[in-house]
Parts: sequence; structure tokens; C-alpha cells
Amino acid sequence: MKKIFSLLLAVLTVFTFAVPVEAKAQKELTFNADGEFTVLQISDPQDDQYIAYELVHFIDLAIKETNPDLIVFTGDIVEDNIDGKDGVDEEDGREGVVVEGDYEKTLANVKAVCDAVFSSAEKADIPFAVAQGNNDYKSTVTAEDWLKIYASYENCLVSDESEDSSSRIDYNLEIKSSDGKTAFNIWIMDTGADTVTKEQIEWYKAESNKLKNSNSGEIVPSILFQHIQTDDVGNLFEECESWHKNARQKGGKYYRLNSDVAEGYFKNVSFPGFTSDQFRAWKEQGDVLGAYFGHQHQDGYTGTYDSIELGLTYGCQFAKDGPYGIRVFTFYEDNIKEYSNDLYTYEGSVLKGNARFELQTNESGFEKFLDKAEAFIAKVYVVIKMIWSCIVEIKNFLNI
Repeated sequence: MKKIFSLLLAVLTVFTFAVPVEAKAQKELTFNADGEFTVLQISDPQDDQYIAYELVHFIDLAIKETNPDLIVFTGDIVEDNIDGKDGVDEEDGREGVVVEGDYEKTLANVKAVCDAVFSSAEKADIPFAVAQGNNDYKSTVTAEDWLKIYASYENCLVSDESEDSSSRIDYNLEIKSSDGKTAFNIWIMDTGADTVTKEQIEWYKAESNKLKNSNSGEIVPSILFQHIQTDDVGNLFEECESWHKNARQKGGKYYRLNSDVAEGYFKNVSFPGFTSDQFRAWKEQGDVLGAYFGHQHQDGYTGTYDSIELGLTYGCQFAKDGPYGIRVFTFYEDNIKEYSNDLYTYEGSVLKGNARFELQTNESGFEKFLDKAEAFIAKVYVVIKMIWSCIVEIKNFLNI
């Protein structure tokens, strides 16, 4: 009898654990009565068990001001190890969740961070998804334990659908229209320490085909979130001169965002000229309208390459320098492909009592004037170089 009771208890325990894991299937995402669906992207909170008060306020304020239908955290929930900064969490020099040689303490620290980061979404009863970041794995916590943590939150939609050999956590979220059909889809990919694997790409293609087949052969419009950007974002950059506005040096040359295809702010240059296998898969399937990333913290820009929108979103780790920010999407049931996508920067502070989000705007009229002046000067510069070359040639010819 005792053995039977133990067996029943074990089965009940497994069943109890399985229920939260399937929370994704139980929480159906649908368009609102007004035909809109809002997604809030928050990236790189990257905190430890000594929670930065500004971070919690940042997330809470972002939710209150945007009132999203879904929140997507694009990775680096925890900080594996970094020196602190004065005034961040009053624990200067003690950043990082890892306790070397003690997995249980490390796991407890990770859970403490998750409670802080996800608490606002839980209190507001808003569904949220998470894409794994490199720091989340550098914390030494396994994918299995990450899934258990996510399963403990009622509003968390994380599940592992890809079943790849590297245990990456990949899944997709379908958003239903008013008639109950799948209106559009969100891919959540796990980039691990650097990028997705061939297995993951094959999983994406197979699932994309399933969605298409279940939609009467019609492609389901989708967007994609993952932590680390693909190399394709480099195609939003162009080589320039050192004196051009916003020029940044990398590899002995200077680059800036190509204003014909992209806009925003950056501190990290990505080289142009690359096309990733993942991007080729998106083009082959034809469903991905845009892909959005985190990881770079201080980069907030958006551009279009080969008809697919690519965007980097600011982080919100207050132990590092800003800017900090969020990205907000609004989808329209009657025109999915023409969704709005805006970056907001976090201004002010809790201490000063003026914390707020401000829309990241395009260049002002004066800045556009400066750009035109810069272009004019560049043309004059080229002409002067040509004239000078001619003078040098004539001088050499005459042996002066």
C-alpha cells in the first residue's frame, strides 16, 4: 500500500509540474476588440540577486505606459559576473549571480532575479515570453532548470519545441484573429553563446511549413525575436569618412548607419556584406517580416535589408552606461504587414522623480540641414581632390 501511495504521489508531482509548462497552450493570444495587438520588447535587464531599484521601476513603468498584450524579454535576464557601479543596487563590486562551486546558491540567485524582472508582468496579468541570452547560460544554470523557472510563472509562455541536440529553447506564439484563425506568428529563438544552429534553422523551416499548411497554404506573417543579432544587421551600415557625422571606427575603417535604409543610434559597428544562413531561411520561407534583437545594450536602430526589417533594441542593465530603452510594436488585424514599430528611450531617474519614456524621433530639421551641408562638403572635397590631382600631374609633366 505504501508503495502504491508513493507511486501515486510521484505521478501527481510530475503532473503538477507539467501543468505550468503547458501554460503557453492554455493562454491564447488574440487581437483586441479594436483590432490591435501590442507587443513590448524589453532586453538585457542583466541583474543579480542585489536588485537595482531603477530596473524594477523601468519595467513597471514600461508596462504601465504601453499597456501591452504581450511582453517579450530578449535575453540576458541575469548577469553572470561584472563589477558594480555606484548607486545601482548599493552592493558595489558584488555583481553577478554565480557562486563558484555551489550550483544551488547560483540557482537561488537566478530565481531571485527572475522574480524581480517578471514581477510586474505577473502583477499586471500580462503574458510574457523570453528568448535566452548568452549570460543566462554563462550563469551555469541548465536549460532544463531555466524551463522549470519559467514554468513557475502563471503568465510565462516559454516552452521548448525544437528538441535540438544542444537543448536550445525555441518556440513560436500564434496570435489569433477575431474569427479564431491564426492571424500572425512570433518566433522565439535561442542563440546560446553566439548564434542559432543548423538544427534550429531546420526546425524553424519545418514549423513554418506546418503553419502554412494549416492556414490553407497561405504564409502566416511573422516576426522573430532572439538575443544575439545576425550578421545581416551589418548591411544597414555603410563605409564613410572619419569626419562624417556618427562615424565610428572598426577594423581601420569608418562606418555609419546608411540613412537610406536605416535610422537610430549605435555604438557598435557591424560590418556590411554578410548574409547568414538564418536570413536565407527567412527569405526561403517568406514569412518573417522583421527580426529584432538585444545583446548590444547601447544600440537602438531599425532598418530594412532585402525586404526584411532588422532592429536592435537598447538594454536596461543599470550597472552599465545607457542609453536604456524599449521597443513597442502595434499590429493591426486588418493589415498585419503594416505594423508600427517604435523605440523609446528611458529618461530621467527614479531618484530625481522624473523617470519617463520618450519616443526616439528622427533627425530634427536642423540635423537634416547639417546632413545636406555635409553631403555638399563631401562633393566639394572630391572636386578639390580631382583638381589637385590634375595640378600634380601637370606639375610632374612639366618637371616643375
